[in-house]
Amino acid sequence: MAAIDDTFEPDGPVRSAYPPLMEAAWLYQSDQVCSEGLPMTAAQALAIGMDTPALRELAGLSRHADPRDIRDTFEQALQELGIDLPDHHLARRYALLRLAARFTAGEVDLAELASDDWSETEVETAEEQAFLALLPPCACCIEYTLGLDEEAWEAQLQIAACALVSHPAVGPRF
Repeated sequence: MAAIDDTFEPDGPVRSAYPPLMEAAWLYQSDQVCSEGLPMTAAQALAIGMDTPALRELAGLSRHADPRDIRDTFEQALQELGIDLPDHHLARRYALLRLAARFTAGEVDLAELASDDWSETEVETAEEQAFLALLPPCACCIEYTLGLDEEAWEAQLQIAACALVSHPAVGPRF
């Protein structure tokens, strides 16, 4: 059986030019990026020397512009830069990895981890499965599913998150 390549890298120098733009593409495809932040990401990419007409247009949009206009212009800018959006399935797995990384860095509290949003995510590695299995479907379920042993759950979650972060299976390569 042939190995499946879960990495996704565009051809050419774009890959290493501006990692936040690559990450935005991955998170965008997984529905985990807010469109209002994309104009700033485009402006930062312009500041380091990337330049296309759509990237300039995106950088000039207000964060309060119509989200559809922002998304359309972002997709056009990626196309002009030769950056293909990753497969939705791979992007969701990457977003789960980013959630684990943000949790281990202390950027996400326990209530933010509770979301039915992850229940349909198809995982492929033991590390992804272990982390996903510990995520409650909603904030009200934290107490119900954990009882009074929140500390033990948090410790298990920290272990699973660290394992996932230390063995990334998908995502942009910088």
